[in-house]
Amino acid sequence: MTTTQATPRTPVPARCSFLRTALALQTLTIFVQAVSAGLLLGTEYGEILHSVGARVMYGASMLYLLAAVLAWKPGGGSPRAVGYASGFLVLASVQVVSGIAHLSALHVPLGVLMFGASLVAVVRR
Repeated sequence: MTTTQATPRTPVPARCSFLRTALALQTLTIFVQAVSAGLLLGTEYGEILHSVGARVMYGASMLYLLAAVLAWKPGGGSPRAVGYASGFLVLASVQVVSGIAHLSALHVPLGVLMFGASLVAVVRR
């Protein structure tokens, strides 16, 4: 009978896992916002879903920033993630303000940009 050796695994730091999860959550909430924007155009409950989704998306962006800071400062990770997360939070703030002001010419393309950039960040992580 032959024995197999287990390959040693390097443990993934919990903070990096939290960072990946927060980034994935942010990307998912931005996608849900795109879906609820479509519902906004065709249903009576779409406005409520989009409004609630905006709050959840903004919270997910704040969570991503928190995860980036935790992965960087006490975790010894790269400060680059903090810059990306800060940028996403600024974009989310502009997105919320432009949505409240009904500036569709800014709101819609910014949402597409945010989803694309968040998706790229997920793939790179």
